[in-house]
Amino acid sequence: MGNVRIISGWSNPGGSTVAFINLCNLFNNNGVDCTFYGPHDWHLDRCQAKSLNSENPFLNKDGVNFIFHFLNPDIIPEGLAKSIFSCHETNLFQLKDISLDNIDLIHYVSNTQRSWHAVNHAYKIIPNVLDDLKQEPKGSSAVAGIVGSIDRHKQPHLSISRAMKEGFKKIHLYGELTDETYFNTTLVPLIAKNKNIDIQLMGHEDDKQAMYNSLSKVYHSSCRETFNYIQAECRLTGTEYDGLSTADAKAEYWDKDRILESWKELLNEDTSRN
Repeated sequence: MGNVRIISGWSNPGGSTVAFINLCNLFNNNGVDCTFYGPHDWHLDRCQAKSLNSENPFLNKDGVNFIFHFLNPDIIPEGLAKSIFSCHETNLFQLKDISLDNIDLIHYVSNTQRSWHAVNHAYKIIPNVLDDLKQEPKGSSAVAGIVGSIDRHKQPHLSISRAMKEGFKKIHLYGELTDETYFNTTLVPLIAKNKNIDIQLMGHEDDKQAMYNSLSKVYHSSCRETFNYIQAECRLTGTEYDGLSTADAKAEYWDKDRILESWKELLNEDTSRN
């Protein structure tokens, strides 16, 4: 089926970046040569990866299968062996608003996400590869966790309020600050109003096992999720999960063997547009 190149417009911490790092490693660990190209440096030492700022991913492209993500499809050249657009978003953009002329097939991570975009184009649904997490002893203190980007879409203020309502005095927020306006206008006043509650911004945590081991319960209040890594990771680590119905993507969670075989089938399928 040839080798694989993943090209994303985002390679800083985030659900999609983790998904592609895990997929790239799954391919390479099973004899499929795969390289993940991205514009940020965070992914470079986590899988077989290169920087889009210094490498041209379209050199020696004959027979190469391309997986694209979070970029303008207009940059995709014609005549690629396989051109797949891997969609990990909903609210950020709608597929109906971009050109899919050079795309053989759309990859979705859940049927809920596919239904939301509702475009008439060939597609396949394959869930994300999960991290190797397990159930281990929890810390002795009661700590509520909120995991995900700190922005208005993830609504951590609702998670904080729900955790406080259930009596938690210590709340840890794990994730990148991606919306400073939301943080300053919504979270800062909430934290200042509740000085008796130990609310800590922990930033992004690479060691997910240690993070979940430290948490008694995770609250999730996102407006919408395409896959919901957090729910799956809580299940794997035995961490109590409390998510709003809006955060339930109704995604399926597959083992690595099934995901690998599904991707191999996809890459071997004849999806020619001719």
